[in-house]
Amino acid sequence: MRKGLTASQAAQRLVADGLNLLPQTDRRTTLRIALEVSREPMFALLMAGGAIYAVLGDLIEALILLGFGSFSIAVTVLQETRTEHVLEALRDLSAPRALVIRDGAMQRIAGAEVVRGDVLVLEAGDRVAADAHLLEAADLSADEALLTGESLPVGKQVVADHDEATAAMRPGGEGQSVIYSGSLITRGHGLARVVATGARTEIGRIGTSLASIDPEPARLRRETARIVRLSAAGGALVALLVVVLFGLARGSWIEAILAGITTAMTLLPEEFTVVLTVFMAMGAWRIGQARVLTRRAAAIETLGATTVLCTDKTGTLTENRMALVRLWAASTGEVRLPLSRDDLPTSSRLVEFAMLASPPKAADPMEIAILEGAQQVGVRRAPDLVLDHTYGLRPELLAMANIWRGRKGSAPVLAAKGAPEAIATLCGLDEAACTQMTAAVDRMAGEGIRVLGVASCTLPADDQRGALDDYDLTFEGLIGLADPLRAAVPDAIAQCRSAGIRVAMITGDYTVTASAIAAAAGIADGEVLTGADLEAFSSGELAHRLSQVSVFARIMPEQKLRIVEAFKAAGEIVAMTGDGVNDAPSLKAAHIGIAMGNRGTDVAREASAIVLLDDDFAAIVKTIALGRRIYDNIRKAMAFIIAVHVPIAGLTLLPLLLGKPLLFGPIHIALLEMVIDPVCALVFEAEPGEDDIMRRKPRDPGAAMFSIPMIGWSMFQGSLALALLVAVYVSAMHMGLAEAHLRGLMFFSLVAATFALILVNRSFGASLIRAVGSGNLALIGVIAAVAAVTAAILAIAPVRSFMRFDVLHVADGAIAVGIGITVLFSLELVKPRVARALGIRERADSLRPDVAGRH
Repeated sequence: MRKGLTASQAAQRLVADGLNLLPQTDRRTTLRIALEVSREPMFALLMAGGAIYAVLGDLIEALILLGFGSFSIAVTVLQETRTEHVLEALRDLSAPRALVIRDGAMQRIAGAEVVRGDVLVLEAGDRVAADAHLLEAADLSADEALLTGESLPVGKQVVADHDEATAAMRPGGEGQSVIYSGSLITRGHGLARVVATGARTEIGRIGTSLASIDPEPARLRRETARIVRLSAAGGALVALLVVVLFGLARGSWIEAILAGITTAMTLLPEEFTVVLTVFMAMGAWRIGQARVLTRRAAAIETLGATTVLCTDKTGTLTENRMALVRLWAASTGEVRLPLSRDDLPTSSRLVEFAMLASPPKAADPMEIAILEGAQQVGVRRAPDLVLDHTYGLRPELLAMANIWRGRKGSAPVLAAKGAPEAIATLCGLDEAACTQMTAAVDRMAGEGIRVLGVASCTLPADDQRGALDDYDLTFEGLIGLADPLRAAVPDAIAQCRSAGIRVAMITGDYTVTASAIAAAAGIADGEVLTGADLEAFSSGELAHRLSQVSVFARIMPEQKLRIVEAFKAAGEIVAMTGDGVNDAPSLKAAHIGIAMGNRGTDVAREASAIVLLDDDFAAIVKTIALGRRIYDNIRKAMAFIIAVHVPIAGLTLLPLLLGKPLLFGPIHIALLEMVIDPVCALVFEAEPGEDDIMRRKPRDPGAAMFSIPMIGWSMFQGSLALALLVAVYVSAMHMGLAEAHLRGLMFFSLVAATFALILVNRSFGASLIRAVGSGNLALIGVIAAVAAVTAAILAIAPVRSFMRFDVLHVADGAIAVGIGITVLFSLELVKPRVARALGIRERADSLRPDVAGRH
């Protein structure tokens, strides 16, 4: 036995190198999340607006804003805290323990205490604690999926000169002498000397590189903050102008200040902040119901703008497990699983010997798949069979075999499996049989299927266990294994295509396998670019080729990052999926990083904005649809906000221009805000998605949310409502209505016009009947609440007096309802035509040339 380090040597190196731990990001505690949320410009402005109203003495408006701000902060903190708690539960809190040789004896220590020079004892099922060079290896294979993303294990072997042999080695290569930290031993055993620990390991270097990558900020938040600042400045300027003009014209500066406050309340866009904060918080809650966690609420909206979805293959498109999918026997030909009744007699024999060639308790993914496939076919090992001897893989003979002995008197049975050419050699197949077998192998390999040959032999009872190639084996056939495509993936890919989203597969797997999976998934036909090709391209050449490539194969971690950066440089909004440490840099660099929660690593989850708890690719499509719905509903709410403020501001300023008493004071505006704010925050947020939400192109990332066409359409709506209200106002003035009577009539007419604007803006193009029948419970609740408040105002004399209203008659109510109906039906008649002319609604049949061309 090798001596390894002494205890004192290990202690000295532990002091010099530090613990064998990867750098970890600080945990996001509830307090830290709350501080981060409260510093967001939208939340800060919402709370500041409430504080200003409180100082001005408008407690109702102050309480409304502070209430919405507190609610939004609470929901966001609760959601993100829940996400962090789930991530904490997903972390492996205990570092893997390691079996090492120290002072000439084997001892198990904490993985954090492993140091350079330690000799690791490796057995099947062990998680490797550090990067190490192999000293001894017997049929050793390791699963390096954490580093490569690929589920198939790779074989390891000892080489004489470590320095020369390992200089250019990277994870994922077959026949290497390096064993990497974080990899899992799937078969065999060996010894290895540690050469790197902690941040100096291959997995540690990838994690450390994350510090140099800045995540993308949310575009919507920046744009909304800019619009709010501009609108607030404009509103304040108009309010100041009203104070000056009112004071100079009428001489009453107290009334002038009140008029200025009222005007400011009608113009200040505090609803913008309500909309953004509540929509993002509720969006995170809604997508959480689909078992998708959002570490940053604004990420959902950005995902809705995605133009390119870069996805890993293993575990994202596929199930991340090997399965027995194909059988081929020389006598019957090729069959697919599940087997038909006619295929059972010959195929079950092939599966039986493949099972007997595998260990009873398998750790290798392919052997696990063989045992599971045998169960599905109904093949069971005879209970009296006992494993007598095993022949392991050898570099010169890529085949392994087991000898089984049954009850006394029965002949021993040898079952072998391995590379088809090795099995053909052991069976002594003639040229014709080899040609037939090779054609079958090529056919399956062309579909990305891993192929193994199977052979058998009945031994004499007194068998002396010679070398494996001394036996006269009979060729049974071929078995094909593959990582199956997830059932929901083809439909999800099709939805992405119809939504104008380009899907690009980036994998470390071989070109043939990657192409086969891409074809089965329905990823658009295009070129396959390998890591070697990518390395030879300049940035300009890569940018030119990106539009023609749909599959990237044999890609290394740093190349994934380069691909993401190239897509971003081309103006695309990039979403990237991944699970391994190798994916973390590209996850962080993408506009939206999407990590797998079930099998993802801590580093990948920490670098991402969204975590899929069920590792389901279809959940990404649901989240994209939700992101688009959120963006649509934000635009609807913003359009309503702009439209509704036109008649409010107009009726506030009109009496000033005509030299008449003010219609509305701060209390009336506050009461209107009690309708507008819940509508913006709850009614529009609860609106279902448009019918074509996943049949239209992604929005242009450079396009402004508050486009000139949208503002123009909103101003048109508000102007129509204002014109009708002004007509009523002027007519009532000519009829000599008392001030209190006129105020009540105009107030409830404005409320009716407001509800008409709500119904108009609930849908971009759907008919009124469909919009009303969409079942928005929030709208029903708001209507019921407004009806109750209206009835209270009209029925309770003290309340009516406080509002400075007179008793209204049935004719007044008819006028108010008539205003609402006229606004509603007039706008519904012109909405499809005007919206289409203004280009507000973008349909899938009008894809940008760059989007249409790549599909």
